[in-house]
Amino acid sequence: MARTEQVLVLEPQHELKFRGPFTDVVTATLKLTNPTDRNVCFKVKTTAPRRYCVRPNSGVIDSGSSVNVSVMLQPFDYDPNEKSKHKFMVQSMLAPYDMTDMEGVWKEAKPEELMDSKLRCAFEMPLENDKTHESESNKTLSSSTSSVQTEHSALPKSASASLDDGEVKKIMEECKRLQMEVQRLREENKQIREDDGLRKRKPTSMAAPHPSSSVMATSAMRDEGLSIRVLALCVLFFVIGVIIGKLAL
Repeated sequence: MARTEQVLVLEPQHELKFRGPFTDVVTATLKLTNPTDRNVCFKVKTTAPRRYCVRPNSGVIDSGSSVNVSVMLQPFDYDPNEKSKHKFMVQSMLAPYDMTDMEGVWKEAKPEELMDSKLRCAFEMPLENDKTHESESNKTLSSSTSSVQTEHSALPKSASASLDDGEVKKIMEECKRLQMEVQRLREENKQIREDDGLRKRKPTSMAAPHPSSSVMATSAMRDEGLSIRVLALCVLFFVIGVIIGKLAL
């Protein structure tokens, strides 16, 4: 009796292609789709079980859903003159409504209930032009990635450098302003000393009526000049300390 036609839809339908190089595991994907209104049991078999690893190699596909089966070819010495004789078979059957043991269902299945589809295997090696193009594409991608990373890392550094230059410029301007202020205070202090000297050279007769007030005024002027100089020196030392701290950072 003829077997029932396969209800599962296979992608690809007739051939599994494995693209080298074959020095490592090469994987091909087989998609199984169940378009029926029944659950379907399936098994994947091969004529070379030691050369392939299939996951999953069996199971149940629900109605209207699909399963991707990974077929992994193990590494081997590829001979372009040798044609592949490996084949795969997808076997399926409608799952019983009261199914509890899938292995038992397969053992009790009647031959007319089983459906199968066969696929052959094909090995392909990439052409030299493809290898060159792929290598150049990888180099271009790597170069672009490196360029983006370099620009990304250089941007914050440049911004930071600009910020430091601006701060240093402000500090230098402030230092110049304080130097001018110190110079002005020095000139005022010098003027005070000159005025003090003029007062001392005045005739004794003019200074006699108020000796105590003259001495007090002179002392106050000296204290004021001294305080101004001390304040100017403190400000100057503070600015120098700030500049040294910025440069150290």
